[in-house]
Amino acid sequence: MQKYFWQTVGLGALAGFRSITAPALLSNNLSKFHTRGLAKSPLRLLQKPWVAAGLKMMAAGEMVGDKLPAAPDRTAPPVLAGRALSGALVGATLYKVNHDSVLKGALLGGAVAVAATYGSLFLRKKSTAESGLPSSVVGGFEDILVIGAGLALSKGTALGSPAGRAL
Repeated sequence: MQKYFWQTVGLGALAGFRSITAPALLSNNLSKFHTRGLAKSPLRLLQKPWVAAGLKMMAAGEMVGDKLPAAPDRTAPPVLAGRALSGALVGATLYKVNHDSVLKGALLGGAVAVAATYGSLFLRKKSTAESGLPSSVVGGFEDILVIGAGLALSKGTALGSPAGRAL
């Protein structure tokens, strides 16, 4: 399997937990490692520092909003669609950077995001019930997991740079 396949799976899963975090991490890395693979593509906007900064701010807002009592259920159709689109965006971008099928990347990222959405909901409910902690506290631990996994996923790599290809 190609490195970008596993990056797509990892970031797609993160999109299922927190929809904006995955594109924020990818955009942050792409803003440092400009690739020719995105030239003349609308996806090249993810390489812009202002896009990376905006996505990071949105990700922080999402993490705060997730703890509010009025936060919508992550499996509500519009929310689930957003998570699927986030995973699809990450997958399409990684596959485009690596000169592979954008559609294949989008389908993989979107499917993993949907699966991770249901998996994360199960884990959140189970953890809340078994620990006796409020859901917002468990959500805080979920945020730590997402940030830690995202940083580990991209640590020491030029996430978004072509695997085995020259920039």
